[in-house]
Amino acid sequence: MAFERIHFVASPVELAQASLARLVAEHGQSPIEAADVIVALGGDGLMLSTLHATEGMSIPVYGMNRGTVGFLMNEYAEAGLTGRLEAAEEAILNPLRMRATRPDGEVIAALAINEVSILRAGPQAARLRILVDGRERLAELVADGALLCTPAGSTAYNYSAHGPIIPIGADILALTPMAAFRPRRWRGALLPKTARVTFEVLEAAKRPVSAVADSAEVRDAVRIEIESVPDIEHHILFDPGHGLEERLIREQFV
Repeated sequence: MAFERIHFVASPVELAQASLARLVAEHGQSPIEAADVIVALGGDGLMLSTLHATEGMSIPVYGMNRGTVGFLMNEYAEAGLTGRLEAAEEAILNPLRMRATRPDGEVIAALAINEVSILRAGPQAARLRILVDGRERLAELVADGALLCTPAGSTAYNYSAHGPIIPIGADILALTPMAAFRPRRWRGALLPKTARVTFEVLEAAKRPVSAVADSAEVRDAVRIEIESVPDIEHHILFDPGHGLEERLIREQFV
């Protein structure tokens, strides 16, 4: 596919801004509404924010790493950009929708491409009741928190919490506890992508929690409902042989 009209975005760091200036000088800057592709210059945080900002546009995003980890980004190179874009392979991601209810009944919704995290917000561990498709699966989890992640997010916070890495094509979500005190031996669960997961916060006033969808935080949540959203698609472009599936496999052998 030919990408003639490029819209560039960059993180505010000096390295990314300098790259932005050079690339815009060479390729021009198409308005995002008319662009064929977005080129994001930064790290994974910029990629996630770009995908969230353009979720209704179905425009592919090609990232080049001007940040630190850059798991969702390609290697940075200014030469041959149009050829790289034409040869790129596409990965399609479906986000999670979080609906967090606060004590006054207010419901706040947000989308997560990587994960939804339930995190203790005070000195005491959180107490959580976990339901899957309306059926109680764990009457009480006492832990620093728990998270539900997509395959794309399985190498991020989930992996740091000793959760599994999930192949990108798998219709699976990972439910992973963080520093579980009770039950001590529970390591989490793999759930079908269609599962609707609900966290009920026990003793919410004494043991407050925050619910975080990627970077969108809801404090003092008392009930958090999470499900995949198949009708929203995010399109990410990768250099041939360096796609998300390859990266997920490679991460398991380092």
